[in-house]
Amino acid sequence: MTKILKKLNNKGATAIEYGLIAALIAVAAIAAMNSIGSQLGNTFNEVANEL
Repeated sequence: MTKILKKLNNKGATAIEYGLIAALIAVAAIAAMNSIGSQLGNTFNEVANEL
């Protein structure tokens, strides 16, 4: 019984770690896209003004 509980505990810890890694990647991606989106919007506005 203790072997089963240890396996479940390890799987739970691994799942939490993977979840934290996924959350960190998501936050980094959102920050990068936000920055790129602003720059892209400015570029399109400059092109529109020149036209």
